[in-house]
Amino acid sequence: MFPLYLYQEETKEDLLQNCANATDTPGRRRPNLSEEFIKDFKTRLGLKWVEDGRGDLKTTFGPEDVFHYMYAVFHSPAYRERYAEYLAIDFPRLPLTSDAGLFRDLCSLGAELTGLHLMEDEAPRITAYPIDGDNPVEKVAYKEPEGDQPGRVWINDTQYFEGVPPEVWEFHVGGYRVSDKWLKDRRGRKLDYDDIQHYQNIVAALARTIEIMGEIDKAIDAHGGWPIN
Repeated sequence: MFPLYLYQEETKEDLLQNCANATDTPGRRRPNLSEEFIKDFKTRLGLKWVEDGRGDLKTTFGPEDVFHYMYAVFHSPAYRERYAEYLAIDFPRLPLTSDAGLFRDLCSLGAELTGLHLMEDEAPRITAYPIDGDNPVEKVAYKEPEGDQPGRVWINDTQYFEGVPPEVWEFHVGGYRVSDKWLKDRRGRKLDYDDIQHYQNIVAALARTIEIMGEIDKAIDAHGGWPIN
């Protein structure tokens, strides 16, 4: 819906070639950001603008830095709570900071979130899958931690993923519990080795996401708190 880059269309063949070689030919694409927005942000930060990719965040910044900053702000629990009324009826509004230090911190956290959510980076595993079997997804049920027993996500009467914290199980994206929906979408199938590994990576990514969301609020508080300026 809202691409970060727009590509120049020449012929259909050229377009396909441009997309295939996008990282090698940055001149064939341009950031989907208005000149007014870029000028305003440059003035606020006192940094030079680069048309493609990322800057060094000391003297330059680029479109992907803006995306990472935006991604971090929109994952701030304080932002979501503070502007909940407006978020319920309209697109989120992005507050622009004049604090280059805050911008760098949020870019770093946003970049880590992006890598996790694209499954390009892996967070440390926190779960186990201890019971061997055929791995059919028959029913999905969560059992909260009890005593020394960590939280478990059951997929049938005998097999489960162990070590899933309640806050990870309850984490919602787009109205869905991610760790629940992924398994329920596979009900009636047998999980193979890659599926089991992938689900454990999802749980790890969600756990790290929750940590990063807390770090985002701490970074904002360290630079003066809300409202961002």
